[in-house]
Amino acid sequence: MTSPSGGSDDDGSPGADSPEEPGDLVCARCGTRADAPQLTWTCSLENGVRQYICDACSRENLRAIEGRLDSAWW
Repeated sequence: MTSPSGGSDDDGSPGADSPEEPGDLVCARCGTRADAPQLTWTCSLENGVRQYICDACSRENLRAIEGRLDSAWW
């Protein structure tokens, strides 16, 4: 497999695991919808599925999120 000349495997086009429309962004925990991609939201890849978590749920579950990080991140 070759990479595009930009050096990234992501060509910017929506894939099967990314929202095609900005309004398709939904929090996996509480169901909050976003009108556009949000910088404050958390994105995780769980079992091959991309999940988005809103900033409120991210703050409420910060310890659980940190607990899943490898010790190399600390």
